Amino acid sequence: MTKKPTKPTGPRIVRGKAAKTRKAAPTPAKQTSKQDQVLVLLRRQQGASIEEIVAATDWQPHSVRGFMSGAVKKRLGIEVVSEKGEDGVRRYHVAALKS
Repeated sequence: MTKKPTKPTGPRIVRGKAAKTRKAAPTPAKQTSKQDQVLVLLRRQQGASIEEIVAATDWQPHSVRGFMSGAVKKRLGIEVVSEKGEDGVRRYHVAALKS
C-alpha cells in the first residue's frame, strides 16, 4: 500500500493575539429601559395614567397593567397606589411619594 500524495496547501493562518486585541466599537451612552421610564412616571407627584405610560413605552394597556402588578409590585416590591381623580382618569403612583 502506497501513500497518496497530499494536496499542496497555502500558508497556514494562525489566529493569535492580533485577532484578540482588537478594540470593540465604543458603546453608546446607556439607554434607559422601558422599566426605568415607567418608574420615573410613577414617581412623579401626580403619578401617571395608563394612557401616559402607553404613550411613553408603546406598550398595550393590558401590558402596562401586567407590568405594574407583576414586575413593579411583586418582583421589585414597590407599592403602587391607584386613584381615580375628579376628571374620571385613574392615575397610578408610588405609595411613598403621595401623602
